[in-house]
Amino acid sequence: MTTSFQDYQELYQTKLIPLRHIVEFEKGLRLHDNPALEYAAKGSDRLFPVFVIDPHYMEPDPNAFSPGSKRAGLNRIRFLLESLVDLDLNLQKLGSRLLVLKGEPSEVLFRCLKEWSIKKLCFEFDTDPYYQALDDKMKKYAAGGGIEIFSPVSHTIFNPADIIQKNGGRPPLSYQSFVKLAGEPLWASSPISTELNWLPPVGNVGNCPISEVPSINELGYEDTQEDERTPFKGGESEALRRLRESISNKEWVANFEKPKGDPSAFIKPATTVLSPYLKFGCLSSRYFYQCILEVQRNSKRHTSPPVSLLGQLLWREFFYTVAFGTPNFDQMKDNRICKQIPWKDDDELLSAWRDARTGFPWIDAIMVQLRKWGWVHHLARHCVACFLTRGDLFVHWEKGRDVFERLLIDSDWAINNANWLWLSCSSFFYQYNRIYSPISFGKKYDPNGNYIRHFLPILRDMPKEYIYEPWTAPLSIQVKAKCIIGKDYPNPVVAHDIASKECRQRLYEAYELNKRLNGKVSDEDLKSLGRKLEEDKRPGSKSKRLKQTLIG
Repeated sequence: MTTSFQDYQELYQTKLIPLRHIVEFEKGLRLHDNPALEYAAKGSDRLFPVFVIDPHYMEPDPNAFSPGSKRAGLNRIRFLLESLVDLDLNLQKLGSRLLVLKGEPSEVLFRCLKEWSIKKLCFEFDTDPYYQALDDKMKKYAAGGGIEIFSPVSHTIFNPADIIQKNGGRPPLSYQSFVKLAGEPLWASSPISTELNWLPPVGNVGNCPISEVPSINELGYEDTQEDERTPFKGGESEALRRLRESISNKEWVANFEKPKGDPSAFIKPATTVLSPYLKFGCLSSRYFYQCILEVQRNSKRHTSPPVSLLGQLLWREFFYTVAFGTPNFDQMKDNRICKQIPWKDDDELLSAWRDARTGFPWIDAIMVQLRKWGWVHHLARHCVACFLTRGDLFVHWEKGRDVFERLLIDSDWAINNANWLWLSCSSFFYQYNRIYSPISFGKKYDPNGNYIRHFLPILRDMPKEYIYEPWTAPLSIQVKAKCIIGKDYPNPVVAHDIASKECRQRLYEAYELNKRLNGKVSDEDLKSLGRKLEEDKRPGSKSKRLKQTLIG
């Protein structure tokens, strides 16, 4: 016998259904390896799969430098909506559906818990500080109402809290020490395959308005042109398809070795491009880990961590663990593992980098791909991050982090901050003399400049001899290529050889200051060093000549 929506409302109002459970999706947008969903479905008379549209991430921001909300660009928002639509379709195959609500998540869920007489609330454990704060609110509220909370670790392969505990209450600060502590991984659970309990159609349940997954337009955004959209579609179905495609090439999986790989490959990227699916939990990292292990077991020879594909997942785990156990991990100030460095506050240089106007085609092409696709190869990310910070412009890594956080479809709080700390030589990696050349690095992979020609069509007809340094082309060549440097394409914002030398000098001084003060560098210390470094740039500075000698 089919229960109508009216019948359900009557049952709801008389409270004759005692065991109502909510599974709340924050990330973990999948059915496979989803212990929170599995636990919520057990013993439930009515199951409510819920996703809350959070204005914090989804509300349009008209003042942002690109379409999107304050924290997320349109590509990532679209990817999320596609993932939610796919999750809803997969739930419908099991006789259920996704209930979408809008508002500040804790307030919305408080109302749902009360209105629907919920006995059990389940959600995946999240290490992101924003979600940690929301989840703590939920736990306090639930404890006061006698509601059971189940929040399993399933977004990562290991439990970060366990590893930190093993290390005496502090996170390990090197990959090697992390791997030694990690131990056995948490294995993936079986996919949900049984039917879930019936749910009402879209409408109101009590005072909680429920909707379908909204479109981009319904969220208040104007849609972008096709060539401004990421080619990667969101959702568990697409994640599993890409995974199957990746692991079907067993030789490629077995021989994968980072940092090898072509950052200029864009027609067929030189990686799995599974990072956005891991970020949203459309793909279980634990399931991915097991799939790679299976390929390795059946391979005569394979690469090993840290450079193997398995090693890349372990890097992800390492960064999650350090981020979870380090207060103020997302900033320089009051971050105990971060070098204190007097970075420049130069909005003109920042916007030139962000808007692909540096005059270095390799850097600008990467930034165009980032804006259009929401994804670039990890070595391309390294190049532009190094260029902005310690390589050429000496702009604060937090500024670059904010741009990546907004534009990347795979932007992940722990990994994005960790990578910027690393690439700016603020933490983890300290060999600041090793700088990615904005000219020769890309040329090594793509001597004809096909990547640049694709993402910077203004340079399409520039001869390959000048494609990486178009400012060196004779005027006759520029005229023939229909690209006059300084008019159609900008001159370089800095001279790389001079700028990179100055950056090395600045970092040398900053490191010496951190060493002398044992890391306890005050704001005034940084300002004083900044003033001194600017003074040293003046022609004829004795201090400058001494530092050049020191750095060699």
